[in-house]
Parts: sequence; C-alpha cells; structure tokens
Amino acid sequence: MSDRQGAATPEIPAEVAKMSFEQALEELRQIVGRLESGEGKLDEAIAAYERGAQLKAHCEAKLREAQAKIEKIALGPDGQPRTEPFDPA
Repeated sequence: MSDRQGAATPEIPAEVAKMSFEQALEELRQIVGRLESGEGKLDEAIAAYERGAQLKAHCEAKLREAQAKIEKIALGPDGQPRTEPFDPA
C-alpha cells in the first residue's frame, strides 16, 4: 500500500499493533527528539527512523478507525435529531 507521496507504507509489527494511539505517539515523539538531536550512530538512526515510520503508520490507522466511528448529529427533514456518518469533506 502507498501513501499520498507514493512511498510504501511500512508493515506494522504485532508489538506496535498492540500499542494504544497514545503509547505509539509518545514513542514516536521520543524517536523524533533523538533523531533531531543527532544522538547515536548512523545505523541506530536508520533503525529509529524505520521504527518511527511503523509508529506513524499505526497512529494514522488508529485515527482512521476513530474517524470512521464518529457520527454527527443532524436534524432530519421532519425536524427530529438523527445521527449520520461523519464526513470531513
């Protein structure tokens, strides 16, 4: 599968798939911080980048799942409230 920029979406390992959105986001923040500070060796930075890509993909999947569950409340033609699927467009 590809993202919008044509790059391949990384496979999400089972250990990452088990993480909550918050856990994955926190680890991703830590990785970004380490990469931005230039800590570690090149091979460690590459591994951290790959892990970060997996975490990012997981977070995006979790957000898509949440968005699919959101419903908005609207008034029907009869004036009664009803729910309909969320449409971000």
